[in-house]
Amino acid sequence: MAAPLPDDLPEQVSRALREDIGPGDVTALLIDAAAMARARVVCREPAVLCGTAWFEASFAQLEPRVQLKWRHRDGEQVAPDTVVCELEGPARALLTGERTALNFLQLLSATATITARYVRAVAGTACRIIDTRKTLPGLRSAQKYAVRCGGGQNHRMGLYDMVLVKENHIAAAGSIAAAVQSARALCPGLAVEVETENIKEVAEAMHISIGIDSTKLVREAMAATLRAPAFSSSVAGTMPKIFFWFGQMNTQTLNSMMVPSQAPMPITRP
Repeated sequence: MAAPLPDDLPEQVSRALREDIGPGDVTALLIDAAAMARARVVCREPAVLCGTAWFEASFAQLEPRVQLKWRHRDGEQVAPDTVVCELEGPARALLTGERTALNFLQLLSATATITARYVRAVAGTACRIIDTRKTLPGLRSAQKYAVRCGGGQNHRMGLYDMVLVKENHIAAAGSIAAAVQSARALCPGLAVEVETENIKEVAEAMHISIGIDSTKLVREAMAATLRAPAFSSSVAGTMPKIFFWFGQMNTQTLNSMMVPSQAPMPITRP
């Protein structure tokens, strides 16, 4: 498991339950209140499992009598048609909580699975796979946890824990050097990275010894055969973000990593 779990996990679950259930599950009233039932969760595609804690919390907050037995845990690779979890408890609670619980499990397993795909693509290189802030509102810590489960690494959590200088910041400051100088003066305890758009900007950023977030002209930069193992770059797009060291990747690998990701895998209960 990619510990630690986010501190706001209970809040994420309670918010999701309130959103779905509202004042009450009216359809569940059709079920005898005393009825007990069993269920199981089956993964229909190859996947890296993630989100078990959110799944458990969904039922724990709804009905503590629901019992769960996991056959697999976060970070484990599971094959198609694998039973990952068995549940037993009041039938009403199982039916009421299943959608919220499965939403968390599907979303986070999809994020972990796609991340693992990118991690495998750069295996054997000096590349790292890192994430972005392009997460679902309110679920950033959850999806960043999923990235770790898939073997990736977390970049900045938000706008407060790293300075990332982009095009508009550079334009307002007048130059990369001026923007970085201001950032270092105003935020002396934080890391500073610059998003570059051409080789000239890459060279300027390298000259002042900071991280480079090159989102538009990665192929051009690589074609220039820059060799700077102390400087990092990332390719933005669909989450997760691709983070690598210049001079350590070939074009074929880059192309394979930039293929758009597939839709989240289905995890269903028979």
